[in-house]
Amino acid sequence: MNIALFTGPQCSLCDDAKALLSQSSQASSITLTEYNIRENPEHYHLYAVRIPVLKREDNNAELGWPFSLQDLELFLQ
Repeated sequence: MNIALFTGPQCSLCDDAKALLSQSSQASSITLTEYNIRENPEHYHLYAVRIPVLKREDNNAELGWPFSLQDLELFLQ
């Protein structure tokens, strides 16, 4: 499954989100692509106050911080 992670520079919450992803039961099937919102004005406009945000590339569903491992597992189903 392809997942986009919208992040920012020196984002400790983004590190927390990545740690949760690594704990997911589906971690081995996830391909993660990180997007620094400071490098794209559209991403910055959409996600500046919401990072980290995960976005599924198959259905465009988004999961914004804060989220738990349980929230993440439901998101990945």
